Amino acid sequence: MAKCGFCGSGISPGTGIIYVSKSGKIVNFCSSKCRKNMVKLKRKAIHTKWTKVYQK
Repeated sequence: MAKCGFCGSGISPGTGIIYVSKSGKIVNFCSSKCRKNMVKLKRKAIHTKWTKVYQK
């Protein structure tokens, strides 16, 4: 089972989004919400409260 590259939650087989950057790095996302926050809005997961990797 793959993990989301932004929020850290598990992704069940057959679901999710695979993103390949220009540098060739492959990132798995569980939803478009996670993809937009990381790729489009350039947010960091450790500063986003609803992620599992959020640090206080």
